[in-house]
Amino acid sequence: MAKLDDLVPEVYEELQRLAAHALRAERVSHTLDPSALVHEAYLRLARTPAYAYVSRHQLLGVAARAMRHVLVDHARHRNRGKRGSGALRVTLSPEIAAPMPDVDALALQEALERLEALDEQQVKIVELRFIAGLSVEEVAEVLEISPRTVKRDSMMARAWLLRELGAGEARA
Repeated sequence: MAKLDDLVPEVYEELQRLAAHALRAERVSHTLDPSALVHEAYLRLARTPAYAYVSRHQLLGVAARAMRHVLVDHARHRNRGKRGSGALRVTLSPEIAAPMPDVDALALQEALERLEALDEQQVKIVELRFIAGLSVEEVAEVLEISPRTVKRDSMMARAWLLRELGAGEARA
């Protein structure tokens, strides 16, 4: 098993790519850039007591989740006191977004938390596929499941999230 400090230099460029992909969905005037997002995620991961990673793919999966949490915390901090006015909107990858191109980052986080209570693997797939931008094959390797399972769970998670997020907009 490799330590975080040993793996990060090996995958730093890939972490930058994941961060750039995650930030494409954010507002243009976002104060974080890919390097800052990678560094914030690294700080969160470094606080995890002596966590060892089996592979670089496992690290990328954990880092993708940490980046999502950094962005959500950033949105919460920015929207504190506004309660909805000026809420952060994100655009998801086309595979998951249609027919809802813009989704509130906090609403997405809440929906993912509800989905995680039902199926943790589907949330991991959403994070890796649609937030971090990994391919089906890369997600399958990270999660050690078949590409067919990734595709099936992606479709199930997409349908569930569209229903949940669509219902949230109908209530607003």
